[in-house]
Amino acid sequence: MSISDHLRHWLGAWPPQEDLQVIGSDRRTKPGWDGRVHPALGVGTPDGAVLSVPPEHVTRVAAATSLRQVPSLVGYAERGWFEAVFRWTTSPAPLEDTGQWVPATAPGVPEWLWPFGGEVLVAVDPETGQHLAGVGIKRHDPYGHELAVVTERGMRGRGLARRLVAQAARRVLDEGAVPTYMHAVTNVASAAVAQAAGFPDRSWTAFGVAES
Repeated sequence: MSISDHLRHWLGAWPPQEDLQVIGSDRRTKPGWDGRVHPALGVGTPDGAVLSVPPEHVTRVAAATSLRQVPSLVGYAERGWFEAVFRWTTSPAPLEDTGQWVPATAPGVPEWLWPFGGEVLVAVDPETGQHLAGVGIKRHDPYGHELAVVTERGMRGRGLARRLVAQAARRVLDEGAVPTYMHAVTNVASAAVAQAAGFPDRSWTAFGVAES
């Protein structure tokens, strides 16, 4: 189990063989973790990048003068283009567990966690039962699982998110996968959470057609 195993499976090829290697993969035509098609997806490092698209679109995408053209070129002009910081770890920070794993369908689980399915990690006030924060897992493939965290507005700044992310990362590693984490380049708060949870900034990026 390694990040290379995950990216090779998720994108269709890894490591990159050039600055921007456009490759065709049938995975870009099939539903992803959320049941929706993700028709263009890439990961870049300081040494190069792989952009995965449906096989029939490789030639046109490789000839594009701007990645912003890709949504239209792969048949999803109504969607935007995203770029994010891509992080991963095999050594989460040794922070105290602060949440409990419950089914996504359990009573009281916030609606935003429902689409993740399986079990989600939630922090709840033991006295009031109020939901404080949670983590869902995007199970992209057997080798890589992406974490998504949200803290209720009034509960931010207490370190809940970083502890939950580290706790969830340990669970993913126990399951034999590599935990990954993505955030917008401008999201300073999310970057701080990732760094504190043990997800270093390796100057890697993720990019592709945005989710609808």
